[in-house]
Formats: sequence, structure tokens, C-alpha cells
Amino acid sequence: MNRRSAVGDPSPGGLEASLVQLVHHHQLSSAALRQQTGIVSISLSLDDTHTLSVCNKQQSVFVFPTEKAKKEAMRAGLRVSELVVDAVNGGVQESFLNQKRIESEIRSLSATISRFHKLTDHWLAASRALNTAIKEIGDFENWIKVMEYDCKSITAAIRNIHHA
Repeated sequence: MNRRSAVGDPSPGGLEASLVQLVHHHQLSSAALRQQTGIVSISLSLDDTHTLSVCNKQQSVFVFPTEKAKKEAMRAGLRVSELVVDAVNGGVQESFLNQKRIESEIRSLSATISRFHKLTDHWLAASRALNTAIKEIGDFENWIKVMEYDCKSITAAIRNIHHA
């Protein structure tokens, strides 16, 4: 059954169809009751359990209990209430399922983000280590140049002393 049926939905299992069926069934039941009891004139419902009817044969007023009609009306009313609850709960159930799917996606994305964060931290650490190594190489190269200059200066000084 389609849980999205609305109040105005004329589909065979819809609320409106059930209400029409309930009224039609009541009319048929009333007609059958009138034929069984010989009632020719109008029936008037006094309350849920009794009906006031006028009989042509005896020209008197009778009160007939209508327990069968009451039970049928109760069943039909329960069916209508079930359809209303299904119509309301259908949207709620769909929303609940969507919420569960979204929460599952959130957990999946959270795990992916966590893995990405760890990978990013790893690459950042590797990048920093490489940067430090390059700086050290540059510092070493600079130290070598300073040492070479100092050695040339000392060599030049020794040559000057040796030639003088």
C-alpha cells in the first residue's frame, strides 16, 4: 500500500474511498434492515445503539437495537483511522529513514575526513622535514664556502709571508 495517500486521494485504498465505501455500506445496511422489518417510512437514529422507525403495518413506533450496524461502523471507523495514521506516519517514516541515511553518510564522511586529516598531517610532517633538510644543506653549503674563503685567505697570507 502506498503510504503517501493523502486525505483527498481517490485511490482504491485511500481515505476518501474508504469514507465513500463506509457511507454506501451504511445506506445498504439501512435499506436491508427496513426491508426485513417491513419499515416503509423514515428511520431516525436516536443514539449509537437505537434507531427510531415507523412501521406501515402497525402504525406504531419501534426502537430497534442496531448492534450489528454499530460493529460494522466501528470496523469501518477503525479502518479509516488506520488509513489516516498510515497517511501521517508514511511521511514520518520516510523522514526517519532519510535521517538514518544522512546519519550513516555523516559517519562515513567523518571517517573519510579523519583519514584525510591523518594523511595531511603526515604529508605536512614530511614537507617540514624536507624543508629543514634543505635548509641544513644550504647552511652546510654556506659553511663550506666560508671555510673555502678562510682557507684561501690563510693560503694567501702564508704565500705573502713566504715570499716576503
